[in-house]
Amino acid sequence: MEPAEASGTRPSRSIGLPSKGDNRLLDFKTQERYYTKIVERYMSFCSDAGERDELLRRFASLDLSPATTPSSQSAPKNVKPPPPSSTPAQGDSKALSDVLSALRKLREGIVASKRTDDFATQAYLFCIRLSVLVKHPESYHPAILHLLRRIQPVHSMTTVELSEVTSYLVLDTACRRNNLGEAYALRHRYRLKDSKVDAVLDALAHDNYVEFKRLKQRVDGHRAKLLEYAEDAMRRHLLKCFGRTYLSVDLSFLETSADSSWPRLTAEDGVGWELDGSKVVIRKVRAR
Repeated sequence: MEPAEASGTRPSRSIGLPSKGDNRLLDFKTQERYYTKIVERYMSFCSDAGERDELLRRFASLDLSPATTPSSQSAPKNVKPPPPSSTPAQGDSKALSDVLSALRKLREGIVASKRTDDFATQAYLFCIRLSVLVKHPESYHPAILHLLRRIQPVHSMTTVELSEVTSYLVLDTACRRNNLGEAYALRHRYRLKDSKVDAVLDALAHDNYVEFKRLKQRVDGHRAKLLEYAEDAMRRHLLKCFGRTYLSVDLSFLETSADSSWPRLTAEDGVGWELDGSKVVIRKVRAR
């Protein structure tokens, strides 16, 4: 019997969650067809963007945070969303939400069927990469843990894939969950050898926003998205250092150091210093 999800462009609406009693995604063939439809939906989103620059702009603006070898040869493998380079259009967010919803159902089916083959690995990698790009930890964090704890011990990823996923877990722990000690422990547990991740952890440990900002420009788009979680806190610490150290600074120096404009610093970061021409007066010396 052909499953209902094999037709149409919205796979998330045509099949239910296994945890809610819909058992169709416990079948391996159905999982593979469903995954193919999910990827087709995602590729349609990419095609709708047209030019590459527009696609990068859409990804840069999206943020959905709250919120055995396979028998089928047709299932796409190693599909990796492009890195991000405006406010997202409502249709963009809805399209990606549909894809993430469908991926959740697929992940439930893979878990319930205890599948740990190459298909399961690739489906999880796709989910992790996409949900990292749109900053949806409710999707990527449990997916990373299941991939590392349940699938990897039975069906090994490549060295490159393992390093990639582990780096996401370490950076998410340090930047979003703000647990630097656990991040170092995870790096040690999974024997992660990555100089850029090491440098990010060092910048966080020393509250070095200038180095942190430089590293954010050097890492790939997926890791840069994870670093965004720590950016505001790092910038606020930098501003506190300015407040304790300087009486006044050039506006251009402050904006460059903080990687933010004066209007944003006052509106979003609560800077209450006085702007005097091209200088920012941080503290006034009282005359005796």
